[in-house]
Amino acid sequence: MSASFPSLHELERTALAELLADLGPDAPTCCAGWTTAHLAAHLAVRDRRPDALPGYGLELLPGGEKLAWWSHRLEERMRTSTPYAEVVDQVLSGPPSWSPMALPAAAKAFNVSEFVVHHEDVRRAQPGWEPRELTREDQDALWASLGLYARRAAGKRGLVLRRSDVPDAEQRFGAGGRTVTGEPLELLLWVAGRREVARVDLA
Repeated sequence: MSASFPSLHELERTALAELLADLGPDAPTCCAGWTTAHLAAHLAVRDRRPDALPGYGLELLPGGEKLAWWSHRLEERMRTSTPYAEVVDQVLSGPPSWSPMALPAAAKAFNVSEFVVHHEDVRRAQPGWEPRELTREDQDALWASLGLYARRAAGKRGLVLRRSDVPDAEQRFGAGGRTVTGEPLELLLWVAGRREVARVDLA
């Protein structure tokens, strides 16, 4: 019987949960206005409250932030009513079997970028952080996950993303627009709005 190795999003989930536990509930993150307690509550609600998922999807659309109030209300309820250690345990254990986020297709489509970005949200908000070295396989997985965030970042002006670690590899979103060059992890952070900590070159 062949061994089953954890996927990238599973490894990132574990590493993020361990970091959340180590830092405690009051550490800063790269999400504006969020501490580690806010971020942990967000992830736990995302896994366990299917009624929160439409709000997260709408946030990726223009003007959708105004329609996601229910999701944020559930997060705040989780953060203020459940001990932090318990919330982090829920993040670590992942979604229950009945949750849509437990479906392999959903995990593959949405969890890679979710957990990589939020892992870096915590890492890069701490003093003395340094970029991680990811394997080529992991960088390829992130390169394949750029589309959803990149289309939003491109808007009407267009966007070109170029890999700095692979010759002639680029993705275009719309016509024209600026060119952003970097490793896939850095490009993902840039298109996801973490531009102050993303190490990319702009043209």
